[in-house]
Amino acid sequence: MSDIRPQGRNEIKQLLADHGLRPQRRLGQHFLADPNIVERIVVEAGIEPGESVLEIGSGTGTLTRALAGAGGNVVAYEVDRTLRSLLEEVVSGLNVELRFEDALVADWAGEFSKGMWKMVANLPYNVGTPILLDAVRSATAIHRFVVMVQREVALRLVAEPGSRQYGLPSIVAQLHTEPRLAFRVSPSVFVPPPEVESAVVVLDRIEPHPLAEQAGRIASVAFQQRRKMLRGTLGDRIDIAGFEAAEISPSARPEELSAADFLRLAEVME
Repeated sequence: MSDIRPQGRNEIKQLLADHGLRPQRRLGQHFLADPNIVERIVVEAGIEPGESVLEIGSGTGTLTRALAGAGGNVVAYEVDRTLRSLLEEVVSGLNVELRFEDALVADWAGEFSKGMWKMVANLPYNVGTPILLDAVRSATAIHRFVVMVQREVALRLVAEPGSRQYGLPSIVAQLHTEPRLAFRVSPSVFVPPPEVESAVVVLDRIEPHPLAEQAGRIASVAFQQRRKMLRGTLGDRIDIAGFEAAEISPSARPEELSAADFLRLAEVME
């Protein structure tokens, strides 16, 4: 880490007060207020000097400053325009480009498909999952994701077939990355504290199978009725011979299939 010390709880409260601001529940704002957690996130990201880093949800800028202090060239999205003056003050003099835009409608495929990027973010609770999964699927230049999400979401991303947490987010993540749970985070380190635990998850991009997108679409159809057998949800798309060719039982349920299984279904449906 550089000599830029992440913000503590008192500093964050003072910054908000100085700018006449308060966290907005409708935006899922829970500002990270523990310097040790910020430093652990930056270590997990492994920022090298001059690397391009994407942050979603800058908040009060504590992680933004730490990423820039580690040598990153940071592009930081923040949907809350009322934070503009605060953030401009906090990142003044650092290599940070602030974008007061909605990351939900970002052009992932267009803007983050070239070069080498890392996404490092304390993702907003209310929109974190769709933002992450869109970026995983489309932003092919992002080769590592280090994101804080609700612990329940983190467990879904790393879940194995047959587990209670396993579902479509697991499939999408595992078709495009190798996800792992890095560490859990207590509600007490946020201002204000959320009602649930958080966790930091790391996803390292892999070379996707050419049919990864099709496999994801098949999984999406199957998981719309996750308790039904595959012959009931996919029977109009694949016949018994197809299931046999893919070495998958038509009586299996989607939660029993791995990402590799959905890829085999995609192959026989070509």
